[in-house]
Amino acid sequence: MYRNKLILSAIGLISFCGVCLALISQYVFDMPPCAWCVFQRLIYLTISAMCLAGVVGQPSRSRISVFAAVVLALCLGGVTAAWYQANVAAQAFSCAQTFADQVMTQSGLDATMPWLFGIFASCMDAKVTVLGLEYSYWSLILFMLLGSFATVILLSSTSKR
Repeated sequence: MYRNKLILSAIGLISFCGVCLALISQYVFDMPPCAWCVFQRLIYLTISAMCLAGVVGQPSRSRISVFAAVVLALCLGGVTAAWYQANVAAQAFSCAQTFADQVMTQSGLDATMPWLFGIFASCMDAKVTVLGLEYSYWSLILFMLLGSFATVILLSSTSKR
């Protein structure tokens, strides 16, 4: 169980670092985010929060499994969002009124914390290549990596019963 708690902690930390990297990209390298970018930030931060909630106190095997399952579901949502951004939204002139735009604006997060969730570019303008790969694909890879870690927790939890 200690190993699973450690893996869940690592997922949360890596997810949080992903958001920090996005903020560095935005403020240091002048890469303004689109609606799908900030929506993925929200997913990463939710993953971090779920991981933190899963490891605080004296978590049981079943508790860690439940949080790992929630994290896996969030990662699948993140993969979907990153794929949509890369293959659909990045081809459109505007991502206004898309699902991500509506979630961010209707939740008020873009107005409450514009430094973190502000939408400052269209999806087409936010299409940036880093080390030969679009930024959205880097996010997709990170979601897949985090999801595979959550799967390891789930598989190890079910095999020991």
